[in-house]
Amino acid sequence: MAKPQEKVSFRDRLKQIGQVFSFTAKQDKWFLPLVVAAVAIPVALTVTAVLLGWGLLWIPVGILITLLAVLIVLNLRSNTAMMNVAEGQPGAAASLMENMRGDWRVRPAASSTTQFDMVHVVIGRPGVILLAEGDPQRVRSLLGQEKRRLSKVIGSAPIYDYIIGTDEGQLPVRKLRATMLRLPRNLTGKDVNSLDKRLGALMARPQMPKGAIPKNMRPSKGMRQQRPR
Repeated sequence: MAKPQEKVSFRDRLKQIGQVFSFTAKQDKWFLPLVVAAVAIPVALTVTAVLLGWGLLWIPVGILITLLAVLIVLNLRSNTAMMNVAEGQPGAAASLMENMRGDWRVRPAASSTTQFDMVHVVIGRPGVILLAEGDPQRVRSLLGQEKRRLSKVIGSAPIYDYIIGTDEGQLPVRKLRATMLRLPRNLTGKDVNSLDKRLGALMARPQMPKGAIPKNMRPSKGMRQQRPR
């Protein structure tokens, strides 16, 4: 039986928040000023309410509003900082898709080259999505090969392809999530499961290398001399 997932303790949770806070402060110059504003504004309003005699009840309310404002700023700015760091990193698109909410079946680097060009295959309610990372000229060739390979099993399922990058006509990593969520839901959950199985079977088949067979893959001399009786 699988072990139940361990709960994160309050102390570990605070440690994680501290790490995110430190990371965001290093990457985003506007983060600390925004945190100061998120703290100062609720505190000022709370002090004003108490001085006006509205009651001490506003103190805990002010504290909760301050914590909420800081967490909102942390969430928004940390996501932006992570996107900035992920920009240009090999495999960033696949990593983001694997952590997205929803039913997304991700196969990172379904095809790749030694120059870190790769095409990730994603299956979801929109259909089949190809995300290419690397040199634009080389990944276009990879995209063409992957489309031809997948066309054997995807049937009428829609197929989308994107080249991840910041140049004109490319999809920046920071816009990947929003772009995926805007795609129409063309398939049902049952269709996604069926398509996932077919693609899994296709990708499980070993592909014969092109060109001459390497020496270490050739049959031995004794095997070549054997003939069926």
